[in-house]
Amino acid sequence: MPIIKSAAKRARQAIKRKARRLPFKTNMKTIMRSLSDLVKEGRLDEAQKILPAVYKSIDTAAKKQIIHKKNASRKKSLMSRMLRQKTTK
Repeated sequence: MPIIKSAAKRARQAIKRKARRLPFKTNMKTIMRSLSDLVKEGRLDEAQKILPAVYKSIDTAAKKQIIHKKNASRKKSLMSRMLRQKTTK
């Protein structure tokens, strides 16, 4: 428990900020998981349709500084690479 008033305030702010940012991270993970599942099931047409939504979700998380911009780039690359490798097989 913080002793100094400013530290206590920072702790309260951190809790509120985390609660405000959490839905964006959850949404990003959920939609990435759904794309991954569609690719594994072989439903590539549906996966191709939700790819822009995945990109948007990842970009939003990066814009709100939930994830780093290079982490976002890596995630987008991973998703497109996963889809591309299945389509070429």
